[in-house]
Amino acid sequence: MDMYAATVPVFDRTLASMQNWIRIARDHAKAKGFDESVYLTLRLAPDMLPLPRQIQIASDAAKSGAARLAGLEVPSWPDDEATLDDLIARIQKTRDFVKSVSAEQINGSETRAISVPRRDKEPYKFEGQDFVRFFNLPNFYFHATTLYALLRHAGVPIGKMDFLGQPK
Repeated sequence: MDMYAATVPVFDRTLASMQNWIRIARDHAKAKGFDESVYLTLRLAPDMLPLPRQIQIASDAAKSGAARLAGLEVPSWPDDEATLDDLIARIQKTRDFVKSVSAEQINGSETRAISVPRRDKEPYKFEGQDFVRFFNLPNFYFHATTLYALLRHAGVPIGKMDFLGQPK
């Protein structure tokens, strides 16, 4: 398994799509004449985290995934985005970080010991390959998909190809 190819380009492509969805949402709000900050309160259910947290957690999954596989310290950023533009900037910062991690740093991490801290619990422990396949990518896509679903539910005109991105 090419660990770099399975992660960094995947993160970058989906993060770019997420930026596009938010730009479309911003334009949609403007065209319909309502305050774009309405989107910041969206949730699929009362016990789910709102839209900004979905982006922040997807961002955290991408940057922590790349960092852990490369044996780097995971960057810590405040979760203080208050506007759609702030969220677009957060995603760009994430894209810039993941693209700064090289294939040489990540490839060969299939058996690297990966520890994912948890609040007040024992950390999750994985080998690199299982971390990518069964935790990191599923977690990243869970939050990206939730963002997409929130925006679609709110009437933002995005579709499947916006989720998948342009074919290469």
